Amino acid sequence: MREFRFAALGAVLMLLITPAASLWAESDRSETYRQLKLFGDVFERVRADYVEEVSDEELIESAIRGMLAALDPHSSYLDEKSFGDMQVQTRGEFGGLGIEVTLDENGLVKVVSPIDDTPAFDAGIQAGDYITHLDGEAVLGLTLPQAVEKMRGPVNTDIVLTVRREGRDAFDVTITRDIITIQSVRGRVEGNVGYVRITTFNEQTKPGLEQAIERFKKELGSQLIGYVIDLRNNPGGLLDQAIAVSDAFLDKGEIVSTRGRDAEEGQRFNSRSGDLAEGLPIVVLINSGSASASEIVAGALQDHRRAIVLGTPSFGKGSVQTIIPMPGHGAMRLTTSRYYTPSGRSIQAKGIEPDIEVNQARIEDIEARRRSREADLRGALDTPEGQEQSEDGGETPAEGTSEAEPPQDYQLTRALDLLRGLRLFSERVVN
Repeated sequence: MREFRFAALGAVLMLLITPAASLWAESDRSETYRQLKLFGDVFERVRADYVEEVSDEELIESAIRGMLAALDPHSSYLDEKSFGDMQVQTRGEFGGLGIEVTLDENGLVKVVSPIDDTPAFDAGIQAGDYITHLDGEAVLGLTLPQAVEKMRGPVNTDIVLTVRREGRDAFDVTITRDIITIQSVRGRVEGNVGYVRITTFNEQTKPGLEQAIERFKKELGSQLIGYVIDLRNNPGGLLDQAIAVSDAFLDKGEIVSTRGRDAEEGQRFNSRSGDLAEGLPIVVLINSGSASASEIVAGALQDHRRAIVLGTPSFGKGSVQTIIPMPGHGAMRLTTSRYYTPSGRSIQAKGIEPDIEVNQARIEDIEARRRSREADLRGALDTPEGQEQSEDGGETPAEGTSEAEPPQDYQLTRALDLLRGLRLFSERVVN
């Protein structure tokens, strides 16, 4: 019986390789057959003698996982569920409730925040709420992915959340699932600077960037002096979105190139005419968590001297993975080429070196010892009427204006200072 099983497995393997066999030299064919026989021997011994019974499907899937994982850290096998989850992530849309959640130290699902204009937001779910039951089933003991999976589901279906909120008894909320869009881009005004945070590169990234910049232009008008593009802790995502974001700020030239095993199959991606920022200065923030697509954007803008890159060296993931669906069996993620910046630099294992290296730091006010100033001296001249001076010697801003509160993010503070310094310098040169 054991010999029959092996013969059957061998026959299947032979059928799989027969179409390509004619392309191989005889010696290569013989060596391949020997290695396949070794695989068959090990497979048969495991299924027959392992301490617990394991299905053929599990063994073969594990062998495939091991083969791909041995190639490099980014090649892998995705079963049907993992493949589906990956598609959800890259599309940036799914059927769900619209809440960001985490698992606290006690194993309870805690709401980080509801997403604006989603079913959870409209139902009154608040940051800090604890979700104790889902459709009457306790969440205690579930992992975070398991709890999230239960909250997601087909659009227009209901789920009952049991919520515990400080200051009141537990209560039930019925929420109808809807299409939730993952917001990969968030923007806000920092004084006279447009700040854009890109958390991942999915199908919503380019439209989100365009909307944010359009909002800045309307809000600040001629007062807008530049942009900060924050790519810190952005693990990457879709290549076409990284190209689109780079293209948004570049008027011409190469954005990135890829080179695989066959040099003739390399690709070059070039920018098209038009600069969304209209020539205003840009600072790109990166750190060791900026990888892949983030490094493509930072590298392209740096090489073209379109932006100043500030922060710490990036992660260094300069390889391209191709997702190859396996009908009925999920997909495999296979590394097929490497990324190169416009100047020909390989990102792989090197990353992007910032133009200005700034480590993250805690900002603390240090109370200085009171010193005598000109105004304290006996007989000091008065300030001419109508030109009262501020403490740093500059003119006091007109009544009704105020500077934005400095953020507690040190790297961002340095980026904002840099843009404001560039603006002051350019104004003085013009004058």
